[in-house]
Amino acid sequence: MPFALALTAVLVLLAVFQLALVLGAPLGRFAWGGQHRLLPPRLRVGSAVSIVVYAFIAAIAWDRVGLIDIFGGAFSEVAMWVVVGYFALGILMNAVSRSVPERAVMVPVSIVLTGLSLLIALGYGELALAA
Repeated sequence: MPFALALTAVLVLLAVFQLALVLGAPLGRFAWGGQHRLLPPRLRVGSAVSIVVYAFIAAIAWDRVGLIDIFGGAFSEVAMWVVVGYFALGILMNAVSRSVPERAVMVPVSIVLTGLSLLIALGYGELALAA
């Protein structure tokens, strides 16, 4: 459970960041390739979608460790491995960004997300259910 809670905490911070981008905060150098200080409308939509994706990922993680039961075991087990791959790809995508600030901030964040997701996918942190 601690890994799912830690993953959720990082995702909440990212969601707040994405919401700031949606609302016009001049933080675009940290996201979407860093080409825009203020995101254009299409990238603001992408940031809004990211918030929904983060919530879905948190729900998968919570389901996987047994905090909630909405997807069923088989789905959350497979989906958690997809999440690991998604965040691992994020390491690569952020590492090749032309934006130095994006690389400096988002590569470490992606590494943390990948590590936490991997631990959850491997079954660490599952709640012990009473028999």
